[in-house]
Amino acid sequence: MLVSDYEPKGDQPQAIEKLVTGLRKGFRFQTLLGVTGSGKTYTMAQVIARVNRPTLVLSHNKTLAAQLYSEFRDLFPHNAVEYFVSYYDYYQPEA
Repeated sequence: MLVSDYEPKGDQPQAIEKLVTGLRKGFRFQTLLGVTGSGKTYTMAQVIARVNRPTLVLSHNKTLAAQLYSEFRDLFPHNAVEYFVSYYDYYQPEA
Protein backbone atom coordinates (compact mmCIF):
# COMPACT_ATOMS: atom_id res chain seq x y z
CA MET A 1 0.00 0.00 0.00
CA LEU A 2 1.31 3.41 -1.03
CA VAL A 3 1.49 5.96 1.78
CA SER A 4 1.76 9.60 0.73
CA ASP A 5 0.36 13.01 1.62
CA TYR A 6 0.41 13.92 -2.09
CA GLU A 7 -1.87 13.17 -5.02
CA PRO A 8 -0.77 12.87 -8.65
CA LYS A 9 -0.87 16.22 -10.44
CA GLY A 10 -0.07 17.79 -13.79
CA ASP A 11 0.88 15.12 -16.33
CA GLN A 12 1.23 12.41 -13.69
CA PRO A 13 -2.34 11.01 -13.76
CA GLN A 14 -2.19 10.51 -17.53
CA ALA A 15 1.30 8.97 -17.34
CA ILE A 16 0.21 6.62 -14.54
CA GLU A 17 -2.83 5.49 -16.51
CA LYS A 18 -0.86 4.88 -19.70
CA LEU A 19 1.88 2.94 -17.91
CA VAL A 20 -0.61 0.81 -15.96
CA THR A 21 -2.59 0.09 -19.13
CA GLY A 22 0.61 -0.88 -20.94
CA LEU A 23 1.62 -3.26 -18.16
CA ARG A 24 -1.79 -4.88 -18.10
CA LYS A 25 -1.64 -5.33 -21.88
CA GLY A 26 1.73 -7.01 -21.53
CA PHE A 27 3.87 -4.32 -23.17
CA ARG A 28 7.48 -5.35 -22.58
CA PHE A 29 8.98 -1.88 -22.90
CA GLN A 30 7.69 1.52 -21.80
CA THR A 31 9.47 4.78 -21.06
CA LEU A 32 8.69 7.51 -18.56
CA LEU A 33 10.48 10.74 -19.43
CA GLY A 34 10.73 13.75 -17.15
CA VAL A 35 13.14 16.44 -16.06
CA THR A 36 14.84 16.36 -12.66
CA GLY A 37 12.30 16.95 -9.91
CA SER A 38 9.25 16.24 -12.07
CA GLY A 39 8.04 13.35 -9.90
CA LYS A 40 9.16 10.29 -11.85
CA THR A 41 9.80 8.25 -8.70
CA TYR A 42 6.41 9.17 -7.25
CA THR A 43 4.75 8.38 -10.59
CA MET A 44 6.42 4.95 -10.64
CA ALA A 45 5.33 4.35 -7.03
CA GLN A 46 1.75 5.06 -8.10
CA VAL A 47 2.12 2.59 -10.99
CA ILE A 48 3.59 -0.06 -8.67
CA ALA A 49 0.72 0.43 -6.21
CA ARG A 50 -1.91 0.23 -8.96
CA VAL A 51 -0.51 -2.92 -10.56
CA ASN A 52 0.12 -4.51 -7.16
CA ARG A 53 2.83 -6.92 -8.33
CA PRO A 54 6.38 -7.56 -7.11
CA THR A 55 8.64 -5.02 -8.77
CA LEU A 56 12.33 -4.83 -9.59
CA VAL A 57 13.72 -1.33 -10.09
CA LEU A 58 17.14 -0.99 -11.72
CA SER A 59 19.39 2.04 -11.51
CA HIS A 60 22.47 2.97 -13.49
CA ASN A 61 24.43 4.29 -10.49
CA LYS A 62 24.81 3.75 -6.75
CA THR A 63 23.71 7.23 -5.73
CA LEU A 64 20.39 6.95 -7.54
CA ALA A 65 19.92 3.40 -6.21
CA ALA A 66 20.23 4.67 -2.64
CA GLN A 67 17.86 7.57 -3.35
CA LEU A 68 15.26 5.26 -4.92
CA TYR A 69 15.55 2.85 -2.00
CA SER A 70 14.97 5.64 0.50
CA GLU A 71 11.99 7.07 -1.36
CA PHE A 72 10.33 3.71 -2.04
CA ARG A 73 10.89 2.65 1.57
CA ASP A 74 9.06 5.80 2.71
CA LEU A 75 6.28 5.41 0.13
CA PHE A 76 5.78 1.69 0.86
CA PRO A 77 6.35 1.38 4.64
CA HIS A 78 4.30 -1.84 4.88
CA ASN A 79 6.10 -3.61 2.03
CA ALA A 80 9.52 -5.20 1.70
CA VAL A 81 11.80 -2.67 0.02
CA GLU A 82 15.42 -3.75 -0.39
CA TYR A 83 18.36 -2.82 -2.55
CA PHE A 84 21.57 -4.37 -3.77
CA VAL A 85 24.57 -2.48 -5.07
CA SER A 86 27.48 -4.11 -6.83
CA TYR A 87 30.84 -2.76 -5.79
CA TYR A 88 32.59 -3.71 -9.00
CA ASP A 89 33.69 -0.67 -10.98
CA TYR A 90 33.17 -2.44 -14.28
CA TYR A 91 32.59 -5.89 -15.70
CA GLN A 92 35.70 -7.91 -16.55
CA PRO A 93 34.90 -11.15 -18.34
CA GLU A 94 37.16 -14.03 -17.39
CA ALA A 95 40.00 -14.52 -19.85
